[in-house]
Amino acid sequence: MNPRSDKQALSLIVYDADRIQHPQAQLFDVGFWKAQGRVVGEAVGRGSAWFLETPFGSAVLREYLRGGLPGRFIRDRYFFTGWSRSRPTAEFSLLVELHRLGLPAPRPLAALTRRRGLFYGGSLLTERIPGARAVADLMAERAADDAFWARIGAEVRRFHDHGVVHADLNARNILIDEADTVFLIDFDRARRATGASTRFAANLKRLRRSFDKLWPESVRGRLDGCWEKLQQGYVAA
Repeated sequence: MNPRSDKQALSLIVYDADRIQHPQAQLFDVGFWKAQGRVVGEAVGRGSAWFLETPFGSAVLREYLRGGLPGRFIRDRYFFTGWSRSRPTAEFSLLVELHRLGLPAPRPLAALTRRRGLFYGGSLLTERIPGARAVADLMAERAADDAFWARIGAEVRRFHDHGVVHADLNARNILIDEADTVFLIDFDRARRATGASTRFAANLKRLRRSFDKLWPESVRGRLDGCWEKLQQGYVAA
């Protein structure tokens, strides 16, 4: 990986020069990709994520959008406090760190921060994880697989052991790829910290709440047992 930056008057693009040689703002415009027939799917959540087939490989394009009450008034803008502190640049930088640490997270390709007066907006391009499915979509079919849940717990512990505090650890932000490898995604507002045991415990509580909310009724009786195996994997890692 070869992180570089391209600073213009009102924008900053940070990118992996090993994958993208000529970064341009149009790379973050879904209309640009649609015009070429390169949008192959979309995942709708708080904002939208588009799945792309690009000259530099399969990718995911995500625009930074506010959720909750603030999002009703200012959907795609954040108060500007500096280029390095913008959410796209910060997430790209953290993903570079995670990649160098060998942690299972999406490989960053590029991020755009575009200033608009006192505010900014932005987008992130990451490498798409082949065949990835969210844990939330696997709960029923893997409910009897104790090793599966223990492995998830062990991977979460790996991130915590490297001081990674995830801002929204939930069952949709943990993916399983074609090789059954566990990945964590969506590191917006995440950071690395030392002595963050309280925040790590809060991560696990947030994850458990998402399990309670999303767990299928058809296997509701397996929830506590699966969660126990996840915790055992976390402790044993």
